[in-house]
Amino acid sequence: MLKISNIKKSFGKNEILKGVDITVEKGDVVVLLGPSGAGKTTLLRCINFLEQADDGEFEFDDIKTNFKKASKKTIAQIRKKTAFVFQNYNLFNNKTAIENVMEGLVTARKIPKAEAYDIAKKALAKVGLSDREDYYPISLSGGQQQRVGIARAIAVNPDVILFDEPTSALDPEIIGEVLSVMKSLAKEGTTMIVVTHEMSFAEEVANHIVFMDGGVIVEEGSPREIFYHPKEERTKQFLKRITPAIPEYNI
Repeated sequence: MLKISNIKKSFGKNEILKGVDITVEKGDVVVLLGPSGAGKTTLLRCINFLEQADDGEFEFDDIKTNFKKASKKTIAQIRKKTAFVFQNYNLFNNKTAIENVMEGLVTARKIPKAEAYDIAKKALAKVGLSDREDYYPISLSGGQQQRVGIARAIAVNPDVILFDEPTSALDPEIIGEVLSVMKSLAKEGTTMIVVTHEMSFAEEVANHIVFMDGGVIVEEGSPREIFYHPKEERTKQFLKRITPAIPEYNI
C-alpha cells in the first residue's frame, strides 16, 4: 500500500532522516517509537508533504514519485489519500467543532455544504462528540479538541491516518478518551501510522513497531519482539528508561 525507500531530510547542516525505509500494508497500525530528535515527526510530515524530503522514493498504491521531484498534482493526490492528526489539535478557534470538521471537505474537496455537514455530523458521533458539535474550541477540553481533530481526519475517508503524538499535549486523566477512539479505529481496520510514547497503546493496538534514533531505524518488529525480546542495545536502553515500572519486559 505505502512504501518509502531511502528517505532523507536535513534542516541546514542537521541531518534528520538518514535514509529510512518503511512499508505499510492496508489495515496496519504502525507505531514509531524513539527519543526526541529521532526523526519520527519529520518522517510523518514528509509522508504527507507537510515537509518536503531531500531525497527518497515514494510509492502509494498506484502513485510513484521521488520525494524531491514530486509535482504539485502528485502531492495533492497523496494528500487526498491521507489525513494528519496534529499534536496540538490545529483547530480554527473561530469555528465550531462541526465547522472545523467540515472545513477540509468544503474547501479542499469541494463537497457541497449540506453533504459536508452530514459527513461531519457522523464523524463527530463516531468520536463521541455529538453533543458538542456547536461548541467552539475554547469551550472544549484538550481531549475533546483532539477528538475533533480525529473526526476531521475520519471525515475525509483517507487510506491512512497519520498521528503525531496525539496525546502528548493532554492531561493524564483525559489521555484515555483519545486512545479509546484510536483503538476503535484500529479495530475497524483503519490504516494508521502513529508517533507516540504510550507504550500500552503500542503493545495492545500496533501490529508493527519501528524504533528510531538519530535519523535511522534501529530496530523494527512486532510488539512482542520489540517490547519483550529487543535485539539492539539502544532499543533496550530506551525501553528501560521509558518503561521502568514494567519488570516483565525482557530488557
